[in-house]
Amino acid sequence: MFNAAFAAAPGADDTVSLRELGPVREAGAFDALVCEIGEDGACEVRAVFWSETSARLQLFRTLELGQHRGRIAREAHSLKSTARTFGYVRLATLALRLEGTADTLSNGEFDDLLQQMDAAFTAAQAQEPQA
Repeated sequence: MFNAAFAAAPGADDTVSLRELGPVREAGAFDALVCEIGEDGACEVRAVFWSETSARLQLFRTLELGQHRGRIAREAHSLKSTARTFGYVRLATLALRLEGTADTLSNGEFDDLLQQMDAAFTAAQAQEPQA
């Protein structure tokens, strides 16, 4: 649906600025979804997105990185896909980073990435007055 690159460059510093992560939200993404499934359907799906994403971000904090790297990568993959559907570019970019690095992250890097994801989620919600 959208033409946006989400892959970080190999060896990219995980402490990139928010500007380098892209915009919080791709303008028009929700409108495109409305055109595809209607306003009521799009609003319902977005409500589920907010709820499930909040739960997923909380889940990440309960998973022991050393024991659940595979599950963390799978959950990040799902988050990336749904965030991309709604045009939440920054959140999708961070989820992609988590998905791609879950096998090698240190606990500190994982915590930092989760903080960035929380901030991206909060910023995305702030840009959606109907949320």
